[in-house]
Amino acid sequence: CDKYKTGVIDGSACSSLCAKETLYFGKCLSTKPNNQVYLGIWGNLQSVIKCQMEEAAQPDFGTDPEPRKEIVLFDKPTRGTTVEKFKEMVYGLFKAKLGEQGNLSELVNLILSFADGNKDGRVSLPEAKSAWALLQLEEFLLMVILQDKEHTPKLIGFCGDLYVTERVEYTSLYGISLPWVIELLIPSGFRRSMDQWFTPSWPRKAKIAIGLLEFVEDIFHGPYGNFLMCDTSAKNLGYNDKYDLKMMDMRKIVPEINLKEIIKDRQCDSDLDCIYGTDCRTLCDQSKMRCTTEVIQPNLAKACQLLKDYLLRGAPSDIHEELEKQLYLCIALKVTANQMEMEHSLILNNLKTLLWKKISHTNDS
Repeated sequence: CDKYKTGVIDGSACSSLCAKETLYFGKCLSTKPNNQVYLGIWGNLQSVIKCQMEEAAQPDFGTDPEPRKEIVLFDKPTRGTTVEKFKEMVYGLFKAKLGEQGNLSELVNLILSFADGNKDGRVSLPEAKSAWALLQLEEFLLMVILQDKEHTPKLIGFCGDLYVTERVEYTSLYGISLPWVIELLIPSGFRRSMDQWFTPSWPRKAKIAIGLLEFVEDIFHGPYGNFLMCDTSAKNLGYNDKYDLKMMDMRKIVPEINLKEIIKDRQCDSDLDCIYGTDCRTLCDQSKMRCTTEVIQPNLAKACQLLKDYLLRGAPSDIHEELEKQLYLCIALKVTANQMEMEHSLILNNLKTLLWKKISHTNDS
C-alpha cells in the first residue's frame, strides 16, 4: 500500500485494498512466508488472495527457497518507457519462457488488457510495473494462458505482485483439513489412509478425476507449448461445489522449454540429482555427469498415480477391474515410448469415457 500511495504501483485491487479497505484477508492457507495464500472477501465476492509468491523455478533443485531478503523493487519498466517498448519487454519475456510458440503477440495483448486495471483503455506506468512483477511468477503466467479453461481459477484482480482469484470451496482433493498442530502429530501413513475416508461419494470423485484428466489435456502441447506438472499432489488440487476440479497451486507447472534450460547442464552423480520440483525427473548421463533434458514421466502418468487409490476405493464393482487396468496402463506411460502422443490420447480418452459413462446418468454429473 505504501508503494500504491506513492504512485509506484497500481492495479484493479489497489484502491479496495489500500483506500476503501473492502478487500479483506481471511484464513491463511499457507505455511511459508514466501508464498502467502489467504481466503479473502472482496466487496461481496469470495476470493483467494496470493502475495509474496516466490518464483517457482529455483536454480538449486530440491531445496526450499529462502524467505525473500527484500521486497520486490518494482523497478521495471522505468519512467519514460512507452507502451510499445513495454510490449517488446513482455514479448521478449514470453519468448524466453515459452519459445517461439503460438501467437505471442496475442498473449502480449491479453496481458496489456489485464494490466489496465481501471479499464480506461491505457496502461499507466504504475500498472505496467505491477504487471511486470506478476509476469515473473510462473503461476500467474500460466493462469493468463489458461484463463478460458474450466479448471483454472479465474483471475479477478491485482495490486503490485499480489493477485486475487476466484474462491474454490474445497482446497484439497480430500475432504478434511486439520489444524497444523494436529497435522504434525499424525504419522504420514495414517494420514494417507485417513484422507481416503474423507472423500466425496464415488460419482463425485469420478467427476473431479475427469476434471484432472481434462486439465492434463489443456496443458499438453497446447498453443503455447507443453507444460510439465512438477508437483502432482492432492494438496495442489481443489474443487468447487459442483465438483469441478480447480487447480489450487500452479507454481510448479512449468513450460517444458524452460525446464530443459534449467536442467540441461546440471551436474549429477545419479538420477536422484536430476529432479525438479518433487516429480519432474530426468536421467543422469553418466558419461558426461550431466542431467539429460527429457523428463521421463508424462503428466498423465503422474495424474493417474495420484488418482489410483482415490478412484479405486469405492468404485462400482462392474467397472472396478477395467478401471484398475486402465489406470495401471496410464501409470506405465513413458515419454520415451514410441507413439507416446497417440498412446497418451488413447489412454486419456478411454479413462474419461469409462468414468463418464458410469456417472453421466447420475445427478452428481
